[in-house]
Amino acid sequence: MGEESAAEVAVPGREPSRSAAGRQGGADCRNTKLIAALAEHAPADLAMVGLPGGVFRMGSEDALAYPEEGPVREVEVDAFAIAPTTVTVAEFAVFVASTGYRSEAEVFGDSLVFAGLLAEAVRAQSPAVAQTPWWRQVAGATWLHPRGAGAEAGREDGHGPIVALPDHPVTHVTRHDAEAYAAWVGARLPTEAEWEYAARGGLDQQPYPWGGVREPGGVPRMKTFVGDFPEAPTEPVGTVPADAYPANGFGLHTMTGNVWEWTSGVFAPDDDRAVLRGGSHMCHASYCLRYRTSARTAVTPETSLGHTGFRLAVDV
Repeated sequence: MGEESAAEVAVPGREPSRSAAGRQGGADCRNTKLIAALAEHAPADLAMVGLPGGVFRMGSEDALAYPEEGPVREVEVDAFAIAPTTVTVAEFAVFVASTGYRSEAEVFGDSLVFAGLLAEAVRAQSPAVAQTPWWRQVAGATWLHPRGAGAEAGREDGHGPIVALPDHPVTHVTRHDAEAYAAWVGARLPTEAEWEYAARGGLDQQPYPWGGVREPGGVPRMKTFVGDFPEAPTEPVGTVPADAYPANGFGLHTMTGNVWEWTSGVFAPDDDRAVLRGGSHMCHASYCLRYRTSARTAVTPETSLGHTGFRLAVDV
């Protein structure tokens, strides 16, 4: 099939691993100072952008659209506020430091990581996902250690595992994790309609948050995979800071590319999987065009992935 639909990479029937949970418990103790250091980079206040709401044309039937994006229909959203960026590692660290929260990836003992980010030894010992072998099920991969917990997980020099960067989107979080964080700060996940209304930035039926041209003037406006997917990137792979690219007309950054974003909806009346929006740094024109304002995919809410995060919304 070849498309980077998150639904294809879900790991069904995940059960908590007692041995993995035990190891993670120890890792939490050792990482207390690290988490506190990351938390110091978080802003003191929760920034939100108020949007007036209204009627907009949701969905797409253009040449780039997948069937699940249509039909185009008029949808009304009430006024609400939404975060200008996805929740960052630093912000999630504040939550963990304050509450002792353990993400579901920590409880399960593993998460899915793009093989191109892994040291060769880790790639060799991490099971590939059927049909999408560029995904590897990596022991100890969490929001804090996005490539795994072992020293060999991200560095060849043995100096310890790669640590998540404070200004990058938090990843390896399930929808349950996202909902727990949102509840803690007094917010919620956006609905699908709210997310798309916000992503469009006031534009009508444009595929990108900034308009109809993917790279105006040849300048990238979002983080996607560059090169031949998945084995031959010509630029660094992985996430970039949550505000790395210019904002759309509503003042919102990286609504497409970088990381998929959890929403509060279900995929279809007969499909109660959770909905992700926006595409990610793994999208590539050769196999996946889901880095657009109307694109959507489905995944089970307990699935954690190295290219999935979330942003907050609140009622006004």
